[in-house]
Amino acid sequence: MTILQQMLENAGSVAILGHIRPDGDCLGSTLGLYNYLQLNYPNIKASVYLEEAADKFLYLKGFERICHETDEEAYDLCVCLDSGGMERLGVFACYLQRAKRSLCLDHHITNTRYADTNLVEENASSTCEVLFGQMEEDKIDTTVAECLYTGIVHDTGVFKYACTSRKTMEIAGKLMEKGIDFGGIIDNSFYKKTYIQNQILGRALLESVTFFKGRCIFSAVRQNEMEFYGVGSKDLDGIIDQLRLTEGVEVAIFIYQTGAQEFKVSMRSQKEVDVSKIAAYFGGGGHVRAAGCSMNGSIHDVINNLSNEIARQLKGNISSEI
Repeated sequence: MTILQQMLENAGSVAILGHIRPDGDCLGSTLGLYNYLQLNYPNIKASVYLEEAADKFLYLKGFERICHETDEEAYDLCVCLDSGGMERLGVFACYLQRAKRSLCLDHHITNTRYADTNLVEENASSTCEVLFGQMEEDKIDTTVAECLYTGIVHDTGVFKYACTSRKTMEIAGKLMEKGIDFGGIIDNSFYKKTYIQNQILGRALLESVTFFKGRCIFSAVRQNEMEFYGVGSKDLDGIIDQLRLTEGVEVAIFIYQTGAQEFKVSMRSQKEVDVSKIAAYFGGGGHVRAAGCSMNGSIHDVINNLSNEIARQLKGNISSEI
């Protein structure tokens, strides 16, 4: 019996939480668990609480049933997915605090083990990979498989990132055998962009700047630019990954403004730099090759502070000037 199965015993109600600004792995794991419970535990009342997510994930069953605001409900069990710390749950952390028991399933190396029971597999490609191991394979239907495959695809960059393992590929293969439209999932949720999203991507790439002799690159989008193009944070997916692919770049940084002197930071690295350590230093977290945080100050302040930490890890002769 898995940890998840044990925790579900005698649970009449379950709150399912993920992190703020939900991405593919967050949505895939939370809705994957929700659909699994609906299918195999019909007597359990389950609810998913998340911030609003991008419409490109509308194909996931249960997407329209996600609760975007808090209520006064208290649950027997709270399951937190893909969230490295309680603060990552945002306003929905109240359900964790009210629940009789709590379980955290995650793969972030910076996880703080904040639940009653924590299963953190740091070598897993995604939380969806961790969640798959907690489910009975023959009880996973197409709707659950779509969710889990989505999470794996997004956190591995379509099986390109270093977190991809043989186990990851084997699980993906098993999910494909459930009859999912795996090609459509990749195209529609990972690659396809609206005209406006392409415009803001082009703007971000056009105004990107390299430093440390081309080994680092950054781009920033300000609030007035987001307003001009009519985009929100959900429309900025993919910018950091395109920056990462710039030839000769070890570390890519993308920041966008969330308030006066406030920025959300995303970082990616290739081989040398552990960006999870840099993100953790500034109060964030993530993975060795993909991490993020929030920072205050001007754009110049943010990049200068990040560059100081990057310089501690980069090998070879570099200049501190940006």
